[in-house]
This record gives sequence, C-alpha cells and structure tokens, in this order.
Amino acid sequence: MSTPLDAKPFFSSIYTILTDSKNFSPPLLPPIKPHSAILTSQIASLQLHPSLEAALHILNADLPSAHFLVRHMQSAPKYEGMFLHGILHRIEGDLNNARCWYSDVNGSEVFTKVWGEGKTFKKFKDSVDAGDNAEKWQESSCGIHGENEGALDEGQRFLNRVQAFQKMTAKDRTDEEKRRLEEESMREIYGVIEWCKEKFGVEKWQDASSAWVENDDELKGISQEMLTGDKGWRRF
Repeated sequence: MSTPLDAKPFFSSIYTILTDSKNFSPPLLPPIKPHSAILTSQIASLQLHPSLEAALHILNADLPSAHFLVRHMQSAPKYEGMFLHGILHRIEGDLNNARCWYSDVNGSEVFTKVWGEGKTFKKFKDSVDAGDNAEKWQESSCGIHGENEGALDEGQRFLNRVQAFQKMTAKDRTDEEKRRLEEESMREIYGVIEWCKEKFGVEKWQDASSAWVENDDELKGISQEMLTGDKGWRRF
C-alpha cells in the first residue's frame, strides 16, 4: 500500500486510499488496530470539520480517535456526529448502543439521506423492554424477521443483519453475506461523508469550537450513571 508520506496530505488523496478495497477492509467487524498510524496523523493534520475527520478515522479503523471527536457532538443539532457515534458502536459490535444512536437521529437530514424514512424500535414496547439483552432483542417484534421489523427504517434493519452475522461462528458465515454487509457499510459511511463535504467543505477549520455541542440533560444523566451507578446500556 502506498501512502502520501512525502507530500502534504490532501483530503482527496487520503480519501482515495482509505476507500480502496485493495488497501483496507470495509468497516464491518471490530478491528484489532488501526490500518495505518501514519494515516491517523495525516488525517488529523488536515484539520477538517470534526465530523469529516471522525469519518476518515473510522475508515482507517482508528476507532479511539473517532470516538474522541464524536463525544463532543452527541446532542442535537449535531446529528452527523450522533450518527457517526452510532456507526462506531455498530463496528465495535455494540449493536444495542448503535440502535439507540440510530433512533436518536431518525428523521434527521443526514440519516434520511442514507437510510430513508421509517420507525425506530422505540415505537414498539417489547423491543424497548428487551433492553441490552441480545437474545430478547432478536426474539422481539423488531428483531430479524420479527413482525414489526418491516416497519423499521433501513438503518435499523441493517443493524439486525449485522448482529445476526456477528453472532455466527466463522464456519457459518458466508462470503456472499459478508460482501453484502460490507457494501452496505461502505455505502453508509460514503453517504455521511458526502453529506458532510457538502455542508462543511473540505477546507481547514482552524477553529472547530463551533462544531462542539454541550450534552443534553439526558446524556449528562447517563454519563453520571456510568460513573456512579450500575447502568451500562449506553457507554461512552
């Protein structure tokens, strides 16, 4: 793999490298480590809008760097940051948290651009009651092939398929299903990046403070419970 080591890195060159399947695998399963430490540094040096920077870190499988950024954008109206937070949890294999974030951005411009319209699991009591129990979730009406799954937006249904694939043993996973899920995963991140490019551009953001947002009261309470309580559905 060739990376722009000697020349000043530009968004287009880094983006091309990260989206070339010959270089890196799509962001579907939890990575062991980032694809390239050099690219991590070069992505940061671009000083893009934080949402675009986070998305590039995700493509580089550098989830800690991406997580650092999206934690500053996890309340409305920063729906693109909230969406990326959900994508991070999806890749990490934390599908329950991913569903929460996808539900929180349902109906937003960026989410609708990628996944269209539809309901979230929060509209169905049995699925809400399943909480973070993966087995109960799959048996709920919003689980894969459940009676209400068809009412969900495409993003929620995609999470069902990812969860089913992740639960399979290696010998039961088919190359065809993996290929389809990887293609959908790339389409999703492409959609977010293209939306962010149109909204924020790819120029330097010397001062990115306007991209940050203070957590809402719900998230403040959840964060406090992570420190002092025993609840662990949404982790940060």
